[in-house]
Amino acid sequence: MNKRNLFRGLRAMAYAVVLAFTGPTVLTSAFKNQEHALYIPVLGIAILMCAASIALGFWGIRLLVKGLFGEE
Repeated sequence: MNKRNLFRGLRAMAYAVVLAFTGPTVLTSAFKNQEHALYIPVLGIAILMCAASIALGFWGIRLLVKGLFGEE
């Protein structure tokens, strides 16, 4: 068991969970304020947050598996 990869994976998963909740919240806020001048930038940031959550989730799972089953 590689503890370094295990903790890096857990940290990535924690960030992914945080982004998984804040991304859709910002996205909903952007869709509620479509008349606002900053609609497009807020929408772009929300989409990036959702995509980052998915990417960090996959990366975190990969690191967790490497940490648990990989060589030391």
